[in-house]
Amino acid sequence: MPDNQWKVFLDTNVLIAGLVSRTGASAAILDLGEAEEIRIVISRHVLIEADRVFLAKFSPLIDRFRMFIKNLAPLLIDDPQPQAVREAGKVIEPDDAPILAAVKNEDIDYLVTLNTKHFKTAKARAYLSTPILTPGEFLTAFRAFWEKNS
Repeated sequence: MPDNQWKVFLDTNVLIAGLVSRTGASAAILDLGEAEEIRIVISRHVLIEADRVFLAKFSPLIDRFRMFIKNLAPLLIDDPQPQAVREAGKVIEPDDAPILAAVKNEDIDYLVTLNTKHFKTAKARAYLSTPILTPGEFLTAFRAFWEKNS
Protein backbone atom coordinates (compact mmCIF):
# COMPACT_ATOMS: atom_id res chain seq x y z
CA MET A 1 0.00 0.00 0.00
CA PRO A 2 1.31 3.44 -0.87
CA ASP A 3 2.47 5.63 2.01
CA ASN A 4 0.45 8.57 0.70
CA GLN A 5 -2.92 6.82 0.93
CA TRP A 6 -5.62 8.65 2.80
CA LYS A 7 -6.28 7.05 6.16
CA VAL A 8 -10.05 7.01 6.57
CA PHE A 9 -11.56 6.13 9.94
CA LEU A 10 -15.01 4.58 9.54
CA ASP A 11 -17.67 4.91 12.19
CA THR A 12 -19.53 1.68 12.90
CA ASN A 13 -22.62 2.86 11.01
CA VAL A 14 -20.67 3.33 7.76
CA LEU A 15 -19.11 -0.12 8.02
CA ILE A 16 -22.51 -1.71 8.62
CA ALA A 17 -24.32 0.31 5.93
CA GLY A 18 -21.66 -0.53 3.37
CA LEU A 19 -21.96 -4.25 3.96
CA VAL A 20 -25.73 -4.48 4.40
CA SER A 21 -26.42 -2.52 1.22
CA ARG A 22 -23.81 -2.99 -1.47
CA THR A 23 -24.97 0.19 -3.18
CA GLY A 24 -24.55 3.73 -1.96
CA ALA A 25 -21.71 5.85 -0.68
CA SER A 26 -20.81 3.64 2.31
CA ALA A 27 -20.40 0.61 0.03
CA ALA A 28 -18.34 2.69 -2.41
CA ILE A 29 -15.96 3.63 0.41
CA LEU A 30 -15.53 -0.04 1.33
CA ASP A 31 -14.85 -0.73 -2.35
CA LEU A 32 -12.13 1.94 -2.35
CA GLY A 33 -10.59 0.23 0.66
CA GLU A 34 -10.68 -3.16 -1.03
CA ALA A 35 -9.06 -1.65 -4.12
CA GLU A 36 -6.35 -0.15 -1.87
CA GLU A 37 -7.19 3.37 -3.05
CA ILE A 38 -7.62 4.40 0.59
CA ARG A 39 -6.58 2.86 3.90
CA ILE A 40 -9.59 1.94 6.03
CA VAL A 41 -9.00 2.52 9.73
CA ILE A 42 -11.16 1.25 12.59
CA SER A 43 -10.74 0.89 16.32
CA ARG A 44 -11.30 -2.23 18.37
CA HIS A 45 -14.45 -0.52 19.68
CA VAL A 46 -15.82 -0.22 16.12
CA LEU A 47 -14.92 -3.83 15.33
CA ILE A 48 -16.64 -5.18 18.44
CA GLU A 49 -19.67 -2.91 18.06
CA ALA A 50 -20.12 -3.89 14.40
CA ASP A 51 -19.82 -7.57 15.25
CA ARG A 52 -22.51 -7.18 17.93
CA VAL A 53 -24.84 -5.35 15.54
CA PHE A 54 -24.40 -7.99 12.84
CA LEU A 55 -25.11 -10.76 15.35
CA ALA A 56 -28.20 -9.01 16.71
CA LYS A 57 -29.74 -7.49 13.59
CA PHE A 58 -28.13 -9.03 10.52
CA SER A 59 -27.13 -12.51 11.66
CA PRO A 60 -27.28 -14.01 8.14
CA LEU A 61 -24.50 -11.56 7.19
CA ILE A 62 -22.16 -12.17 10.15
CA ASP A 63 -19.88 -14.54 8.23
CA ARG A 64 -19.72 -12.10 5.32
CA PHE A 65 -18.79 -9.29 7.73
CA ARG A 66 -16.05 -11.31 9.41
CA MET A 67 -14.62 -12.48 6.08
CA PHE A 68 -14.69 -8.93 4.75
CA ILE A 69 -12.72 -7.68 7.77
CA LYS A 70 -10.25 -10.55 7.45
CA ASN A 71 -9.68 -9.89 3.74
CA LEU A 72 -9.64 -6.10 4.00
CA ALA A 73 -7.24 -6.14 6.94
CA PRO A 74 -8.07 -2.58 8.00
CA LEU A 75 -5.62 -0.63 10.08
CA LEU A 76 -6.83 -1.54 13.56
CA ILE A 77 -6.01 1.10 16.15
CA ASP A 78 -6.19 0.67 19.89
CA ASP A 79 -9.11 2.07 21.78
CA PRO A 80 -8.38 5.37 23.52
CA GLN A 81 -7.62 5.57 27.21
CA PRO A 82 -10.63 6.13 29.52
CA GLN A 83 -9.51 9.70 30.28
CA ALA A 84 -9.52 10.53 26.55
CA VAL A 85 -13.03 9.09 26.22
CA ARG A 86 -14.19 11.20 29.17
CA GLU A 87 -12.71 14.32 27.55
CA ALA A 88 -14.43 13.55 24.25
CA GLY A 89 -17.65 12.94 26.17
CA LYS A 90 -17.71 16.63 27.06
CA VAL A 91 -18.35 17.55 23.41
CA ILE A 92 -20.34 14.59 22.10
CA GLU A 93 -22.85 11.99 23.27
CA PRO A 94 -21.19 9.42 25.58
CA ASP A 95 -21.88 6.54 23.16
CA ASP A 96 -19.96 8.40 20.43
CA ALA A 97 -17.06 9.57 22.61
CA PRO A 98 -14.89 6.46 21.97
CA ILE A 99 -14.96 7.20 18.23
CA LEU A 100 -14.05 10.86 18.60
CA ALA A 101 -11.33 10.06 21.13
CA ALA A 102 -9.89 7.28 18.95
CA VAL A 103 -9.41 9.64 16.02
CA LYS A 104 -8.11 12.62 18.01
CA ASN A 105 -4.57 11.41 18.61
CA GLU A 106 -4.09 9.29 15.51
CA ASP A 107 -2.77 10.25 12.09
CA ILE A 108 -6.16 10.06 10.37
CA ASP A 109 -7.08 12.07 7.28
CA TYR A 110 -10.88 11.76 7.52
CA LEU A 111 -13.52 10.53 9.94
CA VAL A 112 -16.52 9.24 7.99
CA THR A 113 -19.85 8.82 9.75
CA LEU A 114 -23.56 8.76 9.01
CA ASN A 115 -24.25 10.23 12.45
CA THR A 116 -24.48 13.90 11.49
CA LYS A 117 -26.59 14.78 14.53
CA HIS A 118 -23.77 14.14 16.98
CA PHE A 119 -20.57 14.38 14.95
CA LYS A 120 -21.28 17.46 12.85
CA THR A 121 -21.79 19.82 15.78
CA ALA A 122 -19.58 22.86 16.23
CA LYS A 123 -18.18 21.37 19.46
CA ALA A 124 -17.23 18.06 17.86
CA ARG A 125 -15.64 19.80 14.86
CA ALA A 126 -13.66 22.15 17.12
CA TYR A 127 -12.46 19.23 19.27
CA LEU A 128 -11.12 17.28 16.31
CA SER A 129 -8.78 18.70 13.68
CA THR A 130 -9.59 15.78 11.38
CA PRO A 131 -12.40 16.58 8.91
CA ILE A 132 -15.70 14.85 9.77
CA LEU A 133 -17.61 13.89 6.62
CA THR A 134 -20.59 11.84 5.58
CA PRO A 135 -19.89 9.04 3.09
CA GLY A 136 -21.25 11.20 0.25
CA GLU A 137 -19.09 14.16 1.25
CA PHE A 138 -16.04 11.92 1.45
CA LEU A 139 -16.64 10.53 -2.03
CA THR A 140 -16.99 14.06 -3.40
CA ALA A 141 -13.65 15.02 -1.82
CA PHE A 142 -11.98 11.83 -3.05
CA ARG A 143 -13.31 12.29 -6.58
CA ALA A 144 -12.13 15.93 -6.68
CA PHE A 145 -8.67 14.92 -5.44
CA TRP A 146 -8.47 12.05 -7.91
CA GLU A 147 -9.52 14.22 -10.87
CA LYS A 148 -7.04 16.93 -9.91
CA ASN A 149 -4.14 14.51 -9.49
CA SER A 150 -4.72 12.08 -12.34
